[in-house]
Amino acid sequence: MAFIYILFSKSKNKFYTGSTHEDSSEKRLQAHNFSKTRSTKAGIPWKVIYEEKYLNYTEARKRELFLKTGVGRAWIKKEFGYLK
Repeated sequence: MAFIYILFSKSKNKFYTGSTHEDSSEKRLQAHNFSKTRSTKAGIPWKVIYEEKYLNYTEARKRELFLKTGVGRAWIKKEFGYLK
């Protein structure tokens, strides 16, 4: 099992997209919120606003990379822009 997740930081008003092969995105969220991830250290606290499950990490990673493209970021903004 693998997940992609979208985090939101109210303090930085930013989204972060990631993927994990952990049991859930909640475990990964703890790493982001306890300064164990360099790329999200400045935006603490982060909140999971969206997640998708995949059977394998390869598929999850493909989706993560798509969400980091211009089209993917536009979808995130359309779906979750109200948070900003």
